[in-house]
Amino acid sequence: MSMLMKTNFATVAALLHAKKKIYPNNYYLLRFDGCSKGNPGMAAAGAVLYKNDIEIWATSKFLGYDKTNNYAEYMGLIMGLTKAVELNIQELIVEGDSMLVIKQMNGENKVKSTNIIELYKIAMELKPKFSNIVFSHIYRECNIRADELCNVEIQRIIEMDENM
Repeated sequence: MSMLMKTNFATVAALLHAKKKIYPNNYYLLRFDGCSKGNPGMAAAGAVLYKNDIEIWATSKFLGYDKTNNYAEYMGLIMGLTKAVELNIQELIVEGDSMLVIKQMNGENKVKSTNIIELYKIAMELKPKFSNIVFSHIYRECNIRADELCNVEIQRIIEMDENM
């Protein structure tokens, strides 16, 4: 891909992040999240794919009773990247509220934690499957849907446990 096309894609990502409505008609956005009630504790991950501001796919997954928040964040990212690959999406804007994950995926921070190194490797193996991919940090209030998916999943498990 030419440098000009990569620059244009980065511009689209920046415009989307700034909520400007002057980006191309067809773009894909992945938002991911993870939560842990206790750290480690009950954990869940969520991911949402959008095409042109319209939700086209969403999922959540309970991860167990002893996972960290960072583990859950990476799982949300991996779930979303995997689905984007399945849908043959070539250019993807990825947003998450975990500064740690975003900085690690952008190569700004090293992965030191043994509980997430394998997840990081999986995410990095998915990265080259896209012709263009941009990772950007967003604040939690901008990540409402992915956050909601995580919390709904945790609540579902709590209710199941209470009914046992």
